[in-house]
Amino acid sequence: MADDVKEAKKLDTDLGALMKAESNDAARYWLAEGWAPGGFVREVDYVANSRGIDPLFEGIKIVDCDTHYTEPPDLFSANAPAHLKDKLPRVERIGDIDYWFIGDKNFGTLGGNVIAKDHNKLLGRLAYGTYDEIDPGSYQVKPRLQAMDDMGVWAQICFQNGGLTQAGSLVALGDEELAITIVRMYNDACAARLHESGGRINCMATLPYWDKDLLNAEMRRIVDLGIKGVVLPDRPERLSEGYLGKDGKVSHFWEEVFETCNATGMPLNYHLNSSLNAESAIWDNLGFDQKLPMSALIHHIGCATTMSNFMVSGLLDTYPELKIGLIESGAGWVPFWLEGMEHQNDEFRTGINRGLKMRPTEYFRKHFWVTFWFETLAPTKLIEDIGADRLLFETDYPHPTSLYPGVQDKLVAVMGQHDYSVRKQVLQDNANTLWNLGL
Repeated sequence: MADDVKEAKKLDTDLGALMKAESNDAARYWLAEGWAPGGFVREVDYVANSRGIDPLFEGIKIVDCDTHYTEPPDLFSANAPAHLKDKLPRVERIGDIDYWFIGDKNFGTLGGNVIAKDHNKLLGRLAYGTYDEIDPGSYQVKPRLQAMDDMGVWAQICFQNGGLTQAGSLVALGDEELAITIVRMYNDACAARLHESGGRINCMATLPYWDKDLLNAEMRRIVDLGIKGVVLPDRPERLSEGYLGKDGKVSHFWEEVFETCNATGMPLNYHLNSSLNAESAIWDNLGFDQKLPMSALIHHIGCATTMSNFMVSGLLDTYPELKIGLIESGAGWVPFWLEGMEHQNDEFRTGINRGLKMRPTEYFRKHFWVTFWFETLAPTKLIEDIGADRLLFETDYPHPTSLYPGVQDKLVAVMGQHDYSVRKQVLQDNANTLWNLGL
């Protein structure tokens, strides 16, 4: 029996090590097949789909709660410290693809950009390959604001697009000053866009997840910058330490971050779930277009896992004011998952054993928000089960599977049946509560 226990513990350790952050995390951020020649170009009637806000939503400042702001090619050269100028990230075109490089290390492509400069949309691929081909609104403030006006969106919550801030790759540079400078310049750019856009473009900050002192210093700085939220890793032990120490209580590494968010109301953002290796659940020898639909859906379930980790950890009792956005999560799984968590927690006596103050559904109602975009069932038939005050809208612009074009048509179809108060709550007020937008 003792040998069995030792073997089980060893297996747990080995499995936990499988997803450790690596030096090539950034370079493989987008699959090569995603920007290979081919795909299908959907011709878009941009004028017909750019009528601004539908009359059903007049008076509502619609907040698009998951978009991606492509890192501009001059992001680091425009304000480079003189002694680091030659070291900072740069864009190089190899063949028909633009890549980010730091020194001789490849940090991947410019990310998911399927909206073309001519407003058409690429299907069957993850992205166009160069800045010359993509919609300027994906990486420039003024064109972005115009695109938002055209689709009837007042504000956007924006996340990174490429792999420049992948912590495993930054640590592997072996140059801490350079790594933290990249993080700080990225966050400075987030603050600058917020200011230039009059509060409409809200890019979420990143942190140096690998070092406690740097982490806490940058956390304090982004609060001072007025940035509205921070992105955290769902499995921080890939990079440094887990959220819980060996005693089952909050790790000292993360205490100040949680305390800051608990005190200030700054939300934690978990964008999909990078800890689950979706490919491990998908059959071998399937093609790119066969794997990707399943991969995306598996990552939605990863968001449910992140939520559940918090629910059983006790962290939400220690930090009762934490606000957590599950981003690009989907929403239709919520009623089933909560029902399952309630049953399993009772059967395993988790809440009793751990002295938890709330049940899973209660934690969800207080601490979590989820997003929808392609779904019809969730925002129509399941809205009471999910909670109208827990639901956020997103477009995922300019990524593959984004709602572009026809954002207002989708909103009319799924929100038109609800009272105006519900429309306003889902499309404006919930985002205002989560990110403290001051609307």
